[in-house]
Amino acid sequence: MLLLLGLFLPERPAAQTKRKDPNHPLPVSALYARVNPAVVVIKTIQATGEGPPGESPVMLSQAGLGSGVLISEEGDILTASHVVNTAEAILVELEGEEPIPADVVAAVAEADVALIRLRHKPRQNIPVVRLADSDLVRVGDQVMVIGAPFGIGHSLSVGYVSGRHAKKNMTGAFTLMEFLQTDAAINQGNSGGPLFNMNGEVVGIVSAILTQTGGFQGLGFAATSNIARKLLLEQRVFWFGVEGYFLSGPMTAVFNLPQAGGVLIQKTVSSSPAGHLGIRAGHLRAQIEGQALLVGGDVLLAFDGIALDSEEGLVAGRQRMAALRSHDPYSVEVYRAGQRVTLQGVVP
Repeated sequence: MLLLLGLFLPERPAAQTKRKDPNHPLPVSALYARVNPAVVVIKTIQATGEGPPGESPVMLSQAGLGSGVLISEEGDILTASHVVNTAEAILVELEGEEPIPADVVAAVAEADVALIRLRHKPRQNIPVVRLADSDLVRVGDQVMVIGAPFGIGHSLSVGYVSGRHAKKNMTGAFTLMEFLQTDAAINQGNSGGPLFNMNGEVVGIVSAILTQTGGFQGLGFAATSNIARKLLLEQRVFWFGVEGYFLSGPMTAVFNLPQAGGVLIQKTVSSSPAGHLGIRAGHLRAQIEGQALLVGGDVLLAFDGIALDSEEGLVAGRQRMAALRSHDPYSVEVYRAGQRVTLQGVVP
């Protein structure tokens, strides 16, 4: 059976690069030396899941491990959503620096991209890398990946773009999903790391592999830089701090929902807006229609009056979130113990 695996498991950011003549590219070794400092190690503390309502979540002492890439002097870092979206704490390691705490600014699980920000600047001046226009990437272009496969930081692999994939409004998806496929070696630990073109610009953020063995078999995927730019820099939705599963069709009857669909909350982050609202995550494991779920938590029915009962509703809800600005009020309606409950929040 084929498994599509997120690579949740790397250093100092690199100098802003200028586009070179594609007919006279720099050697790989020179490009690596230039951009490698921009690659960072991301360590997270995750909750295994929430206990019964009123009890604290069970915390892991061993953190998750992933990668990221510094894109601004203010400390903005791109990574994969599955690395940080439900992390209770995040530490970023830059080469030659003490670990620096970071916070999630925005995350889009459906596209597997996230933006985090360092809480303070590093002691030394660390240059950054730039995002390329991923629409210009073609199948057959050479690319390179820098990350930490199996925890071995700043490892380099080189390959080619072997495909492009894009889908709109998949079940439960808020937005366009767009990925580059590559045969550059990617393994557990590369998640969130950059996929570079041969000008030293970021064209993708490493997301997943397709595998039969759990290891790399030549099929790796990276969210495109353009989708990351669009969702995280241009149309930013504030980070809400939940992981959910969209319920539709017969599943709505199983959960006795009062509408045609909703988002079953799987995890919440205690320090996130969702956590501050008191949104409850599932705490009982169940297998329903072949899907492993955490049940017993809230089902999200509406955001700011927009019913999240269909793909169109999810898209509209996300667009509403993107329109909100800091300190704007909003409302969330959840289904809890057979009752509709309305919660009031304010954008951070």
